[in-house]
Amino acid sequence: MALWRAYQRALAAHPWKVQLLTAGSLMGLGDVISQQLVERRGLQGHQTGRTWTMVFLGCGFVGPVVGGWYKVLDRLIPGTTKLDALKKMLWDQGAFAPCFLGCFLPLVGTLNGLSARDNWAKLQRLWPAVQLANFYLVPLHYRLAIVQCVAIIWNSYLSWKTHQR
Repeated sequence: MALWRAYQRALAAHPWKVQLLTAGSLMGLGDVISQQLVERRGLQGHQTGRTWTMVFLGCGFVGPVVGGWYKVLDRLIPGTTKLDALKKMLWDQGAFAPCFLGCFLPLVGTLNGLSARDNWAKLQRLWPAVQLANFYLVPLHYRLAIVQCVAIIWNSYLSWKTHQR
């Protein structure tokens, strides 16, 4: 609980910086999980550069873009009712997600050889449900962290899929 309280204090004092660092850290964690638990590379076989690539993608692209989108979306659709959450999810998945993925997947593909086509079906099943719950249950300043926690699993999958031989 002390760690959670420290995180909340840091988030209150420096919301943007903490959200970007959270996004980068959790994307890096997803890659570590992929390499260690899924691929079973061991510490000797761990590709540190690959993990840092995911960290930098989180801090420099995912965090700013998604965090900024959540702020815009909350201004467009203020409120926390079930209907508001549904509207936000529809905007998120109908307007933002295709644009974001149109940038993110080619970027990851360029860096790691990832095929967008391989992951599209999974994206369509996972993220609408996550975002509906996120917009209904989670305050704005925690949304990016929540999505990044779910994304640990997703990033582990992406990292594993990207680096399969």
